[in-house]
Amino acid sequence: QVQLVESGGGLVQPGGSLRLSCAASGFTFSDYAMRWYRQAPGKERELVAGITSVTRRTNFADSVKGRFTISRDNAKKMVYLQMNSLKPEDTAVYYCYADKWPLGYWGQGTQVTVSS
Repeated sequence: QVQLVESGGGLVQPGGSLRLSCAASGFTFSDYAMRWYRQAPGKERELVAGITSVTRRTNFADSVKGRFTISRDNAKKMVYLQMNSLKPEDTAVYYCYADKWPLGYWGQGTQVTVSS
């Protein structure tokens, strides 16, 4: 069955870094664009970053541009989110999403907390 499993979340101080990973299985990973979303308490889920399937073109939310990078390894069926210069407002549950409209799959999320 389809699975997306995120890992790498945790507690980090402001200015610190984390690298999130998402392991995919059960579908043809290389055919899907991959995205990271986040949802903070009381807020709507928002797109953080995306990477296309073939050209690996990336896009980022304005709030994370210059601080976050997204990458993928199609051979390992993995997608990564490198987060640098973290701020308290980056605190949220981060979700991995596989996108090949009209199909789409979500992971279960990983908590990122930025606090001193």
